Amino acid sequence: MTLVIGEKAPEFELPASNGKTVKLSDFAGKNVVLYFYPKDMTPGCTTEACDFRDHHESFEGVNAVVLGVSPDPLNRHEKFIEKHGLPFLLLADEDHKTAEDYEVWKLKKNFGKEYMGIERSTFIIDKNGNLVKEWRKVKVKGHVEEALEYIKENL
Repeated sequence: MTLVIGEKAPEFELPASNGKTVKLSDFAGKNVVLYFYPKDMTPGCTTEACDFRDHHESFEGVNAVVLGVSPDPLNRHEKFIEKHGLPFLLLADEDHKTAEDYEVWKLKKNFGKEYMGIERSTFIIDKNGNLVKEWRKVKVKGHVEEALEYIKENL
């Protein structure tokens, strides 16, 4: 499957931090900010999550819901949410199928080691379920504001 801007975003069904299983289609009628991040409790991921937290009301104001996705299990997500007061759902993609569908499960290199993991990426999906914007290899600083601005200007 290849992602194409303007076409339907891949459907997913994942366990969520609210104890329910959620699907992309559950959010029909809302804009969705679907962000993939490597790991709970790490510095870059914490900064990104807290930036989304700090702008949460602004996203709600533009009819957008934020969903964070990582391969971490739900119990780790719950600790991450509790520690940082995150007001949005985190989804557990432990088998990384959704990450593969969104083409963010990549070979990574760190300190000379190669391994498979999440490439930090954000996708904007409009209220009709169409993929309208993507950012790959996201640099955390200023990214949340850029995503919010995109929605304000285009959706």
